[in-house]
Amino acid sequence: MTTTLRPTEPLQRAADGTRSRRYQVCVNSRPVGAIHLGTSPAFGDSVAVIHELRIDEPDRRRGRGTVAALAAEEVARGWGCRQILASVGAGAGVDAEAGSRLAQALGYVLRNRGMTKPLGDTPPALPAGSRARPMTRDEFDAWHVHESEQYARTWIERGMPEAEAYAKARSDHATLLPQGLDTENTLFSVLEHEGERVGVLWLALREDRAYVFDVETDAAHRGRGHGRSLMLLAEARAITAGRRLIGLNVFAGNTAAERLYESLGYGTTQYNFYKGLL
Repeated sequence: MTTTLRPTEPLQRAADGTRSRRYQVCVNSRPVGAIHLGTSPAFGDSVAVIHELRIDEPDRRRGRGTVAALAAEEVARGWGCRQILASVGAGAGVDAEAGSRLAQALGYVLRNRGMTKPLGDTPPALPAGSRARPMTRDEFDAWHVHESEQYARTWIERGMPEAEAYAKARSDHATLLPQGLDTENTLFSVLEHEGERVGVLWLALREDRAYVFDVETDAAHRGRGHGRSLMLLAEARAITAGRRLIGLNVFAGNTAAERLYESLGYGTTQYNFYKGLL
């Protein structure tokens, strides 16, 4: 039997330059599922994204999804893409488990995962000797230079070309911090312990949740529990602002951060994979 992709619409082009197209997954011309392929608004037109891959229940566990994903990679190569992304929702369901297994079997590498935690009504207290204060403008300027460099290096280490990584860092920070330190619904805090600065927190307030964009213990003070204190500070700030859910992103391989978040009760909501296209 032959599994192929049959377009169900013309190639779409968005105002931001990205492309997308929907296909039926067919076996000997019989529709058995669907796939939606596009390019990434975040990473540029050279990075493809599998937005959706669905195989109908009667045709599952027969390799249809594998062949459809490989066919999508060929389409992406034809578009000139050098990399392809796929996201799988976390959970105990069969679809989530099958999606993760399929991605890994096809050579996709876990890049990062999204995590969230429901919050209560009482802000957690900081440990004795620790206190928070707002970040000063001079501290923000120094932090911004450092954070932009670190953010770009993180993407370079995960397969992104250097020029594109630095462009993404500039674009993301311009989008998230249009007014810098004064950006609305954005909180920058410095954590001090026994009167000495030990770390920084960047927390954004969204409509339905708070989101931790950066939490970093200063190099000279790592390994002393201040990362946990910074996360407690993030939760306290979120609760005080009326948010009852907090989210974050953690890159694969950052074992210390992953263990910290899990120990604090954060659960994974989404796995994000990538694969280079030769």
